[in-house]
Amino acid sequence: MQQLCYSDLQVGDELPELSLPAINSTTLALYAGASGDHNQVHIDLDFARKAGHRDVFAHGMLSVAYLGRLLTRWVPQTQVRALSVRFTGITQLGHVPTCSARVIEKFDLDGERRVRLSLRCRNQYGEDKLVGEAIVALT
Repeated sequence: MQQLCYSDLQVGDELPELSLPAINSTTLALYAGASGDHNQVHIDLDFARKAGHRDVFAHGMLSVAYLGRLLTRWVPQTQVRALSVRFTGITQLGHVPTCSARVIEKFDLDGERRVRLSLRCRNQYGEDKLVGEAIVALT
């Protein structure tokens, strides 16, 4: 974990990206087991097709977990003050997720130095699958 000091950061700075392996059925099965989310659209091809999808696809919260990993590679979880996301697309099998964050604001609140980050998780084609913001406390 490489944490930068508040004074080292400027609006527009970017955190190091988090690139992940391609989504596959093993990833989905493992995430379903770990999260308890066994929605069949993510793990049963026949069910997904009956629901109008061409194949199973990643849980949206898996991408949120990846964004959480991006943040906690940078600061301890205890320093994350807020996280909000909006799903913008479906992560299909074979998609390669990449998560990124950019500083969009620096501010103090109750004597604590904080930064607001814009977040995104996109696939290898540059298509956003998740966008959001986080507020992180820094030293």
